[in-house]
Amino acid sequence: MMSLTKHELAKYMDHTLLKADATKKEIQAIIDEAKEYDFASICVNPYWVAYGAEKLKDTTVNVCTVIGFPLGANTTAVKVAETIDAIENGATEVDMVINIGELKGGNDAMVTDEIAQLAKAAHDRGAILKVIIETALLTEKEIIRASEATVKGGADFVKTSTGFSTAGAKLKDVKLMRETVGPNFGVKASGGIHSRQEADDMILAGATRLGVSASVAIMNDEISKSNY
Repeated sequence: MMSLTKHELAKYMDHTLLKADATKKEIQAIIDEAKEYDFASICVNPYWVAYGAEKLKDTTVNVCTVIGFPLGANTTAVKVAETIDAIENGATEVDMVINIGELKGGNDAMVTDEIAQLAKAAHDRGAILKVIIETALLTEKEIIRASEATVKGGADFVKTSTGFSTAGAKLKDVKLMRETVGPNFGVKASGGIHSRQEADDMILAGATRLGVSASVAIMNDEISKSNY
């Protein structure tokens, strides 16, 4: 096990609740947990951003949301509009899903340009951009190309998964992403991280942020059955 303190580990975590039927009571619960453990952020669907930002305004916990989620097949204009709206509502971190079909079809220029447009929209408004490439649907060569497009597009992080596809983060994919983007670029592992050991392994593989709904269980060194 790594020697991270609980506070250090907490700062790797985007405390996540993205299920479609999440209620205000459940959103409030993750806000309260984020305050208690001082997580890096809460990650919620765009509808809940303003509520989360208001409740967390006097804390160090950021509000993260998702763009083009979970399929990535929105038009670029819609993704840009979503990004601007989310930031105006209080998000300081946005996690976009790439156009997976265009990446797989070889249209890397389109993927890079879309990332660049969202990166500009985010950075111009003081927010950071993480790029979800959905590794479960990609070959190793495609993971490399998607990671390269993320760097070229000027984003801040490359991220493994939505948590809603065929599988979540895998160590081999996190290692490949880290090798591709170099030592100083953000790498976020998300989906299927249920225990402290799994969290430690992802960090050792190169992750600098973890997207997890099992954050509290991980902090208490328990095993969660959460899907995300």
